Amino acid sequence: MRKLFRPERRLGYRILLWLLLTALTVGIAIGTIQTLIDFRTVSNEMDTRARQTLALVREAATQSVYSIDEDLAQQVIDGLFEQQSIRGATITHPDGIPLAKSDRDLSDKPYRGLTDAIFGAERTYDVALIRSQPEEVQYGTLSIRVDTAHAAGLWLERASIILVSGITRALLLGLVLYVVYHILVTRPLFRIVDDLSEVDPADPGKRLIRTPKGHDRDELDTWVQATNELLSSISETQQKHQAAQDRITRLSRYDTLTGLPNREMFLTLLNSALETARRQRNMLAIFCIGLDDFKSLNEQYGFSSGDRLLQIIAERIMSNDQDNLVNGGRLGADQFAVIQGNITETYQAAAMADWLLHEISRPLSVGGAELNVTATIGVAVYPDDALQSDRLLQKSEQSMTLAKSEGRNQFQFYVASVDQAIRDRKHLERDLDIALAQRQFHLLYQPQIDMENHRVLGAEALIRWNHPERGFIPPDEFIPLAELNHSIIDIGYWVLDEACRQAKEWMDQGLELRMSVNLSPVQLRQENIVDVILGVLRQHDLPPSRLELEVTETSFMQYLDDAIGKLSRLRDEGVRIAVDDFGTGYSSLTYLKRLPVHHLKIDKQFVRDLLANEEDTQIANTIIDLGKSLNLDVIAEGVETREQSIYLVHRGCIMAQGFYFSKPVAPEDFLAFIEQFGPPQ
Repeated sequence: MRKLFRPERRLGYRILLWLLLTALTVGIAIGTIQTLIDFRTVSNEMDTRARQTLALVREAATQSVYSIDEDLAQQVIDGLFEQQSIRGATITHPDGIPLAKSDRDLSDKPYRGLTDAIFGAERTYDVALIRSQPEEVQYGTLSIRVDTAHAAGLWLERASIILVSGITRALLLGLVLYVVYHILVTRPLFRIVDDLSEVDPADPGKRLIRTPKGHDRDELDTWVQATNELLSSISETQQKHQAAQDRITRLSRYDTLTGLPNREMFLTLLNSALETARRQRNMLAIFCIGLDDFKSLNEQYGFSSGDRLLQIIAERIMSNDQDNLVNGGRLGADQFAVIQGNITETYQAAAMADWLLHEISRPLSVGGAELNVTATIGVAVYPDDALQSDRLLQKSEQSMTLAKSEGRNQFQFYVASVDQAIRDRKHLERDLDIALAQRQFHLLYQPQIDMENHRVLGAEALIRWNHPERGFIPPDEFIPLAELNHSIIDIGYWVLDEACRQAKEWMDQGLELRMSVNLSPVQLRQENIVDVILGVLRQHDLPPSRLELEVTETSFMQYLDDAIGKLSRLRDEGVRIAVDDFGTGYSSLTYLKRLPVHHLKIDKQFVRDLLANEEDTQIANTIIDLGKSLNLDVIAEGVETREQSIYLVHRGCIMAQGFYFSKPVAPEDFLAFIEQFGPPQ
């Protein structure tokens, strides 16, 4: 709060200014008066000294003029000129004829312009030369002219000292008075202002002002106590007003039984969640939950038990186990709604629906009776089903009604095709759990080529799934599902083990090949992943330099420091690291400089339209140049034409893989490809 004061507006600043100005004025006034007094003193001393000088030589001068002795007169004049202040001296007869005379120039002093205006350039003094015996007769006159500069210089020096010392004393006195005022008034006021700045406007009585030290029972203490009483009174009034406002708000916006938002408030919360989803370009799901046969439960166990049941269900669906559960509300007697935000695919909404069904169906005890409650859920997804909150809620309610007509304890999406796709995916998830045990997976190997020297450098191990009923299932379909349910950990271990076994077999056959294996983000986050990888290498007696791990940009950005630590350990053991699909994620120099990376792999989407799409071509060129600047090798994925191969070599990217060279093949076909293509490096 103190920062709001401009210096010229501060009271202490203005008091200091006035004190200094007053002290300066008083100092100048007193110094001027003292200087004037000293001027009179110096002027009188100058006159007195001149008369004394005349008195000293008067007898000798009288004798010289009486005797008309020019030598004696000149001696008197020369004696007078021993004094520096004497500018001229003359001994004259009564008729004005000089007996002896001498002059010299005025002294050249830099301050004469000032002192001559005050004292005059010179002063003239004379005395009558008289002899009283036998009778009093004037025989002549002795005149001297005094240069005032010598006495004036002394006066000017003293005047300067008087004036400066007077002003200095006055200013020091002013500063002392200001310091006293600052200690007694200004500093305590600033401390009070600091305390006031820390008062919370929402609750002013929580932090009161402290009386400055040394000011108990004086005027400042009285002011502080009065202010504290006012703050406490304001705080008490605010609390009462807020309590009343909260009660009114809760009654108008929240369900009195469960404490959840009512329909109107829920729509407001849904609007806010939709705004966030639009801004972040994410999906959002809304679940309309209808309890199955709640009316019968009410009739059988009573309304009080029914109310308690609703409260328990509300607590369960709003538990904090789900990170992306945004909010919930009560829509009607036995209907609830839940918002799920920050999702990227509908399968996450299906997982949430499963969780809700599980939570609701857990046995509960009400009024001494054990009850088993189930629910039916309708799901609508933004932006696929609707863009407005009311329409989204309406479609989730319609889906719930439709699901109730077909059974209980289930969920249904608004769009039938989406609902079917979710159900198919759940079946696929169950099949995925047993695929590894039933040996439904196998590996294919795609050659990695040195295009400049026409040699095979290594192979990338790629997993394939032959489903007993559905046939070939693309990795893009089952890998995200495996990562979601964490079955990728066991699958990834099998891939690593099988690829290292194959690499060892090829090494024993004399082939110097590097085996590239994709490392999932879920695997990378395992605490023991480094030991697992090194253990597999030891198990197959495969040198670490023969293994290259490919990680995507998004796999380590959320836990960058942890990923750097693990990958650095692997690099130190000799394992090579490549960033896969580079250019599709963060593509930041900041993390590239920190990561222990050997290779960058240009994503195939940029290579596919190389030379046909200017933007993709520019991105590919940029990645190649970036790799060169960081001394990293660059591998191009998805090379499908000779023109792409020639262009990449020309741009400095000599390593590649793609259908132009070979599709992923079985181990025996890989060996045949090597023999046909040329000797590996």
